[in-house]
Amino acid sequence: MDRVEINIDQNSIPRDHMTISMIDSQFYKCVRRDNIEDFKSRVLLQKHLIEKLVTPCGNTLLHVAVSYGSDEIIAYLTKEFPVLITTQNSQEDTVLHLAAREGKAEEDTVPSHAIKSLVESNPSVVRMTNEKGNTPLHEAVIKGNGELAIFLASKDPEVAYYNNKNGRSPLYLAVENGNKKGILDDLLKSKREDGDALPKGKSPVHAAIERRDIGILKKIVEAKPELLRLTDEELGNSLHYASSIGFLEGVQFLLDKFLNGAYERNSEGNYPIHIACKNDYVDVVKEYLDIFPYPKEFLNKKGQNILHVAAKYGNCNVISYILKQDPKLVEPLVNATDKFGNTPLHLAACFGRPMASFLLVRDNRVERFIVNNENWTPYDLVEQQSKIVEEEFDKRYEMTAVERQQFDSKKSIPADETKVFTF
Repeated sequence: MDRVEINIDQNSIPRDHMTISMIDSQFYKCVRRDNIEDFKSRVLLQKHLIEKLVTPCGNTLLHVAVSYGSDEIIAYLTKEFPVLITTQNSQEDTVLHLAAREGKAEEDTVPSHAIKSLVESNPSVVRMTNEKGNTPLHEAVIKGNGELAIFLASKDPEVAYYNNKNGRSPLYLAVENGNKKGILDDLLKSKREDGDALPKGKSPVHAAIERRDIGILKKIVEAKPELLRLTDEELGNSLHYASSIGFLEGVQFLLDKFLNGAYERNSEGNYPIHIACKNDYVDVVKEYLDIFPYPKEFLNKKGQNILHVAAKYGNCNVISYILKQDPKLVEPLVNATDKFGNTPLHLAACFGRPMASFLLVRDNRVERFIVNNENWTPYDLVEQQSKIVEEEFDKRYEMTAVERQQFDSKKSIPADETKVFTF
């Protein structure tokens, strides 16, 4: 095992360790050389203190032995002082966390017999977490310590799905790292205690989509197809996310393997096809329409169809594409009203989308004088918005520079909202 330096920053000494005895230099020399005979001789002189001896960062003698790869001393301490196996330092690392960080990504680091025996002596150490919420398996995956990761997963397969404080499981990290050292392949083989129950936390499928890695997506589907059903509170399901970044190959693959995902709304109440329209990905929208040639059926929680969404965000490429489709497909969309009585033209006008408004107005199928629930036509909305802008301009013009800066910061409005209208 490679040597890892122990942090001895005096400022990091935890209060709990201030009154505990510090490991002296002679012990360090014995551990560094894995001199078991001299080490045992020194232990006999201080046997009552061994469990309390620490470095300034709270590392025990077993932590130090693991950091130097001193297998004989590791084996001795594990047998004679088993409490040290689960003792945590000031970063809440156990000795197994340190061992997990020993390996180098570019080398195969086989866990020593001493480390394996340590785990066998107290299997609970595999599930212990440090201050980041990482188990030793998290650390092994992050480091690319493939052999130890495989060993840990074989001893406790459920840990592959444990989430750290960032909601990332070892399985997620293995995807995020691009299946470094083939760790993902082995984690996907692990059998969970909960069977097909969906795990919590960030979805490894989303991580594969973020990487635009169709190869990893295929691995996940082959081994754990149920993971396709995982959703993210912000990103939605896998089809929502693939649509949001325009990952066409991913959308095509997921529509083949996870068709039901196209019928799910995200936390904002949008279907995946709405997300593609929102982000102006024409090729993705085309993919959906090829499979679902009935877009009028896809209404978000505000009762808006795909043309509403494209108009609201001023996405002219998608608007043009939709308007060129089969008239039987398009006509139900152009003058449809949402829950607030707004047509796509209402939304384009209200949200200040001039090119989107132009594309809609020049289409003779679009009715220009439909009134919404507030009895406003699209033209009324434009006029009202113009008045608001004019009033704000006049008010801002009369301000001092400092007042103008404060005014601008207070009146900042999210792109999806308006100060006067609710859409």
